[in-house]
Amino acid sequence: MGKKTNGLFAAKKLIANRKKFKMTRVDPLKKARYDPLECSSQAKGIVLEKTEREAKQPNSALRKCCVVQLSKNGKSVAAFLPGNNASKFVNEHDEVMIEGIGGIKGKSKGDIPGIRWRVIHVNGQSLKALIHGKLERARK
Repeated sequence: MGKKTNGLFAAKKLIANRKKFKMTRVDPLKKARYDPLECSSQAKGIVLEKTEREAKQPNSALRKCCVVQLSKNGKSVAAFLPGNNASKFVNEHDEVMIEGIGGIKGKSKGDIPGIRWRVIHVNGQSLKALIHGKLERARK
């Protein structure tokens, strides 16, 4: 990179250099964040088990979740089942599609500790449509 520019019109050059070399700089103190989806927005997987997680204080509830093994790399993640009675439409060994839950910087959202993903499709059908009764559950 060489010497930093200085002077009246140096800002544009400094910003360009910062953008150019942003990905090459590695801070040894910062760890790379664990990303099982490998920078994709959605991923398919198989449900291993259905679980319940306790909500954080001051709420008192059991949030319905499931453990999903991703088909692309074999990693296991916990995913939230959104909606009323959503756990009835998801069984073990079903194929589901998951996406980010929408927390800041890809972290968990709301009162569900450690859950960063949610289920959006079950066996190729929209979970939202199944919950609202617009679709019937597919027979395998």
